[in-house]
Amino acid sequence: MKRWIRNSWVYLFLGLYLVSVGCNGDAEVESEGQAPDEETLAMRPPEAPLPEEPPADPDPPRSPLLDPMSGEMNMMAPASFQARFTTSKGTFVIEAYREWSPAGVDRFFNLVRHGFYDEARFFRVLDGFMAQFGINGDPAIQRHWRGANISDDSTVESNTRSRVTFAKSGAPNSRSTQLFINFGDNGRLDRDGFSPIGEVVEGMDVVDQLYSGYGEAASSGRGSGPEQNLIQSRGNQYLKADFPNLDYVELAEIIDND
Repeated sequence: MKRWIRNSWVYLFLGLYLVSVGCNGDAEVESEGQAPDEETLAMRPPEAPLPEEPPADPDPPRSPLLDPMSGEMNMMAPASFQARFTTSKGTFVIEAYREWSPAGVDRFFNLVRHGFYDEARFFRVLDGFMAQFGINGDPAIQRHWRGANISDDSTVESNTRSRVTFAKSGAPNSRSTQLFINFGDNGRLDRDGFSPIGEVVEGMDVVDQLYSGYGEAASSGRGSGPEQNLIQSRGNQYLKADFPNLDYVELAEIIDND
């Protein structure tokens, strides 16, 4: 009887202990789907922000030389201005006069100020006649200009020594980018619509020294010079490889007269 009473007390105390443990919230295990309490949230370190993606590189600005019709390539030139040509032989200066050839001078002004003639070769230099240049050395640029012709101007001045004139074919309105500098009196060209745009006012002695050893294009039978269609399609890569002695424009720039 005493043993039964003793065992009853033991079971009673054990039952009370288990009830007290079950009511104690601190001993409760957080289930997977149970929201954490505020105290637990306060103890967690803040989550690091996700790194921002670097901004994409902006597209490089499109060169005006890739669009002959753009406003940048069709600005009106001043009434007169000078352009300095630094070449592999030295420096010469062209002074252009808009009243001589308005469309021609506008075209020349915009080509020079945007660097079209930089690295262009003097690919046709004929002693006593003229030095021709003006095909861009990069075919990716030149292809935009091959047919970008300007209208003819009346011939106001004559093609005498040092005068600078746009080259053209026999067709009307066929001037584009090519120029030539007269070595002598070529007044016979006036009646064919070759309208001078200006003249060399400094450094004509440099122009006289431009390499002329190749002469006319080989296909003409009167020389061993480059073919214009290959210059158009292959650019300076062709000229440097096959005609390494050609002189060229290093830099052409409008001179600030202010």
